[in-house]
Amino acid sequence: MSDDLKLVYTGSRVESLFLEEMLVENEIGVIRRDTLSSSVQAGWANGSPEDAVRIFVDPHNFEKAKKILDDYFASRDNG
Repeated sequence: MSDDLKLVYTGSRVESLFLEEMLVENEIGVIRRDTLSSSVQAGWANGSPEDAVRIFVDPHNFEKAKKILDDYFASRDNG
């Protein structure tokens, strides 16, 4: 994985799919790394469902992606 990519999310697979779609709708390309799914396919389980997925973006989209995700989490947490 490129050192140039920036991590914007670590969490569950279900939520990551929603967040990935949200970022793509805002014209931000993402790379999703699902360590639990990959390890299960290989024949062993590595990781937990709560932190199995990481979403990365290009550095030039990092601030925009963080703002979108921060706004989402703030609205979710405030009801």
